[in-house]
Amino acid sequence: MDNQPKNASDLKGKSGITRLINATKYSKQGLVAGWKSEEALRQEIILACVMVPTAVFLPIDYLEKIFLIASVFIVLITEVLNSAIEAVVDRFGTEIHPLSGKAKDLGSLAVLLALILCAIVWVSVLVHNFL
Repeated sequence: MDNQPKNASDLKGKSGITRLINATKYSKQGLVAGWKSEEALRQEIILACVMVPTAVFLPIDYLEKIFLIASVFIVLITEVLNSAIEAVVDRFGTEIHPLSGKAKDLGSLAVLLALILCAIVWVSVLVHNFL
């Protein structure tokens, strides 16, 4: 009477509300794991907690608010994907391999590009509205 899953496909709800409940549970587990183990993600979440309300309360057009908020979420999404890439690479071992380094470097580049995009959007909107 062991209810332990035999493989990864046993963990997924196949359809309907079960799938939604499982997806939500796994997303929460990802958030907790990321918060505990990823310093950059913690910093970006804290910044998002400041930047998103700031965007909401700025006296600017709704579309500009959406651009500001979306740019922050793009950074968070990219950081999460970068952390996932790093976790998968590290799962296979800690030895130095050119492809492992390339995967991690490209993930890091994606985060940098997202941060640059966020900065451009914020500076552009703020300059357009307040200077």
